[in-house]
Amino acid sequence: MSENGTNPMHRREFIQAGAAAAAIATTMAQGVAAAQVAGEQAGAAKKKTELPRRVLGKTGAEVTIVNAGTWRAPDSLDRLLRYSFLRGVRYYDTAAGYHTEDRFKAWFAAQPEVRKQIFLATKDHVREPGQMVKQVDKRLAALGTDYIDLLFFHGLDSRLGQTDWPKRREMKAAVEAIKKTGKVRFVGFSTHDRLKAEQIQAAAERGFIDVIMLAFSPFLPKDDPINRALDAAHEKNIGLVSMKQMAGHTQVKQQVPALLERGLNTHQGLLTAIWSDPRISATCVTMTNTDQVNQNTDAARRFKPLKEADIHQLRDAVLAAGPMMCADCDGRCGRAAGTNARLGDLTRFLTYHEHFGSRRQARENYAELTDEERNWRDADLEAAREACPSKLDFAQLLPEVDRLLG
Repeated sequence: MSENGTNPMHRREFIQAGAAAAAIATTMAQGVAAAQVAGEQAGAAKKKTELPRRVLGKTGAEVTIVNAGTWRAPDSLDRLLRYSFLRGVRYYDTAAGYHTEDRFKAWFAAQPEVRKQIFLATKDHVREPGQMVKQVDKRLAALGTDYIDLLFFHGLDSRLGQTDWPKRREMKAAVEAIKKTGKVRFVGFSTHDRLKAEQIQAAAERGFIDVIMLAFSPFLPKDDPINRALDAAHEKNIGLVSMKQMAGHTQVKQQVPALLERGLNTHQGLLTAIWSDPRISATCVTMTNTDQVNQNTDAARRFKPLKEADIHQLRDAVLAAGPMMCADCDGRCGRAAGTNARLGDLTRFLTYHEHFGSRRQARENYAELTDEERNWRDADLEAAREACPSKLDFAQLLPEVDRLLG
């Protein structure tokens, strides 16, 4: 009997016990190593899919520089939403008029955890600022969520007297009322209006707008009125999101050395040029297939700013290809041509019809214009082309507008 009263352990038992302990220790070590490897692999996978983020102005929210828009959504949108999420997109854009809010509702119902991982923006058209307060619950019900990250007044339109909305007391009161509901975190407006420089400048002066989404290209001269308005908005820490940066661009034949060196196509080059502008937090891009999702997220993941000279080369190549729409239109083309026809809107609607396949919307937008706004026949189209920032060939494009939309 041992001193502590237990039976003595025989040599064979001792050896067996030692072997068992060693085996357990080895198994535990292997388990720890396997867990470490799994953790490293998960971290590497996460790093591989993560996209760069930027702070969205005064909101303080960090959003991915790719914003997945859902206008012109295909039948496969449900799959594309999930696929883009797997590819790292965390900023999504929809609107009442897109008829895609219900697809987010279905997504959130199937995967509730997704809602808190994404930044969600939606939009609505109203005739008066105060009407937007009543639309909040409708947007929430359509989306199947109890809060909206960003609500836009959709498409401020100078034809409807909305140019000065960003400095009107009525809009400020509406924004404050919307936020007081606790159902909307931030409020802004979207615009591709020809008077968007005035709208953006007004927002900068009054300061109650959180975010502006605008039709934009990276080719604006520094002294352009739109550029100056963007500077003012950026100085006031208003978040800026670009859209329609790809609209109306045809295949670029002229090679751009900087893009070739990086293995980027023209589409990716345009995105890279826009991200090279530190004022822009994100680009809203509609993606209708997995190839486009891959291209956009790949460009974001590999983003490095382009030099100014490279952006100029890209601009020359894009303009030489003959674009159909001018993202930077501010009506100067019509003024130079001596016409009241809305040349920029006419070519934009043609772009909807031809490039986006939104033929019904293009015809409806065209029909909403007055006869005077559609009648370009006496305009000096060469002068319009020279004044246009995108050098649109109006003499070629406008007859197509009449043929396809009239």
